[in-house]
Amino acid sequence: MNNLQDATERICELKGSLIAIDALLPALVETLPAAAHGALSASFDAHCEAARTVLLHTPISEHVIAAFERDAARMCAVLAGTAPQAPSQDVVEPVMLTTTRVSTFLKSHLLSGATGFFFRRGGRLFLVTNLHVLADGPSNHFPDRIDIAIHTHERDLTRHAVVSLPLYTREGRALWRQVSDSAGTVDVAAVEIDCALLPPSSVLQAFEPAHLKNQGETVAVGDTLTVIGFPMGFHDTAHHLAVARGASIASAYGVRFQQRGCFLTDARTHRGSSGAPVLRRRSLPETARSVLPWQLIGVHSTRMDMRPRDPFDDESLGLNCAWYADVLMALTE
Repeated sequence: MNNLQDATERICELKGSLIAIDALLPALVETLPAAAHGALSASFDAHCEAARTVLLHTPISEHVIAAFERDAARMCAVLAGTAPQAPSQDVVEPVMLTTTRVSTFLKSHLLSGATGFFFRRGGRLFLVTNLHVLADGPSNHFPDRIDIAIHTHERDLTRHAVVSLPLYTREGRALWRQVSDSAGTVDVAAVEIDCALLPPSSVLQAFEPAHLKNQGETVAVGDTLTVIGFPMGFHDTAHHLAVARGASIASAYGVRFQQRGCFLTDARTHRGSSGAPVLRRRSLPETARSVLPWQLIGVHSTRMDMRPRDPFDDESLGLNCAWYADVLMALTE
């Protein structure tokens, strides 16, 4: 019985080893430069042929030869399947996967909806939104958690998971990051995301510090912008995607409007857009091949209007406050 048990355990060990090799081989092949794939495939064929010659002149079981041929064919298929393919068109423009709807809760009670986007720095992932989405004294808005939606399939955008992010520790310490400048509190906050909370199959895009730089391009008043968010919660509910609104820079860019760390945009926005990224598409030819050929220049905060304004005689100004995106470098230090 001991010999049978030992043999069974050994067979199980060999199966586990083969599965590990099956997982390792595609990972190794995927890291190779494109030029090396053909050479690897040819080398593998040559080594397989040499192994066949040895096996045919060795007194071993036919089962061993059959297993060799089966696994060799399977590995050839792996090499062929992981070879670089012609680029295919994305199901959705990657920038749409940078943004997610933020739902705020106090225990089980839904409080509000807003917008957030992903920012990655040094291997750490953050959700960025407005500070007033997470805590706002004037409106007595103090949620204890937020829910965000994460896509879980590259091709099927209807598949998603809801991830809950706590806003406080058990001791009551706030988990978000906020900063102040010479004019007071900046209405931008960042929540670091524990990647262990994300589904293994998560599909998302994140801005990085490089997206904050202008790369020699000129940003000026009147430039066309894009604001991606969830105005009044409106979005593609089937595919869990935000909507994009056109905008333009409406104040002197680079100047702190009324000495605050923000500039103005001319755009039609609504509640629910709080925390939306304010983007300018890159114009340099070398950026066209980037997955995210966008410059992140601001974080939409709130609409601006004149007070008092006659609601009958005077239309809304249609202007908005966007905080300069370089604040993210301070928030994610």
